[in-house]
Amino acid sequence: MRFTIGVLLAMLLGSTAQAELIDDVNDRNELRIAVEATTPPYNFKDNEQLTGFEIELGQALASEMDLGVSFVVVSDGDLLEGVESGRYDIALNQITPTPQLKERLDYSEPYRDDGQALVIPFQKGNPAFHSSVDRALQRIKDDGRLELLKQKWFAPQTSKVSPP
Repeated sequence: MRFTIGVLLAMLLGSTAQAELIDDVNDRNELRIAVEATTPPYNFKDNEQLTGFEIELGQALASEMDLGVSFVVVSDGDLLEGVESGRYDIALNQITPTPQLKERLDYSEPYRDDGQALVIPFQKGNPAFHSSVDRALQRIKDDGRLELLKQKWFAPQTSKVSPP
């Protein structure tokens, strides 16, 4: 009888005692971000240096979450699978919210929603991490940094022409 009660308790506690992604990220003090680095101006390599809108957004997110950041360049086939399996914490790669994505992963509020919403996916079942990402993203929106990044990377480049 004791054995049965112990097994039942272990099963019940096991499901609630699962570590939250936010705990793992905080323990390692680093946000691991998967990118493909092939789609300027979002994320790409310039002289072997990662750059772009989503690179700077990822740096701002990690900073808001009081974490270091590590970008991992991956192939298309490994992007969402790597997030799903926990090799990467999030992906920043022009990912749109779809029913298929929602079945596999949770995701943030949109960080870009001018014509096509773009979101940040992460493992399902991590409400504290979800909340932390959304709060960090909201602070970046509220203080104008997101708008400045959009202007920097997406504003039409105008040449200065002197009037005649």
